[in-house]
Amino acid sequence: MGSFWLKILTSAIMVALIAEIGRRSTMAAAVLASLHVTTVLALIWVYVDTRDSERVATIAANSFWLILASLAFFIAFPVLLRQGLNFFTALLVASAITIVMYFLTLYGLRLFGIELR
Repeated sequence: MGSFWLKILTSAIMVALIAEIGRRSTMAAAVLASLHVTTVLALIWVYVDTRDSERVATIAANSFWLILASLAFFIAFPVLLRQGLNFFTALLVASAITIVMYFLTLYGLRLFGIELR
């Protein structure tokens, strides 16, 4: 159970650090956030817990395809904010668009014989 709390603490510190840096420099925060900190942390935690390189490789490969779909969020969210939607509405709509893009991506990959596992 101790490792669970270590994961939470480490992950929370990373997110809080990026948020604090974002108050001072939007570019520095964007660079750190674009490193896919949550994905990297998840890969580390899965490997530490399982020592299963194949599982980690599968997560990384699947993440590649789904990160492409998640880019819709980063297109839609600023557009919605600049169109005058309030922050939380824009966040909700951009998230919904991203979920739709996940399904479309999975469907499209299957059409090309790529099945994520």
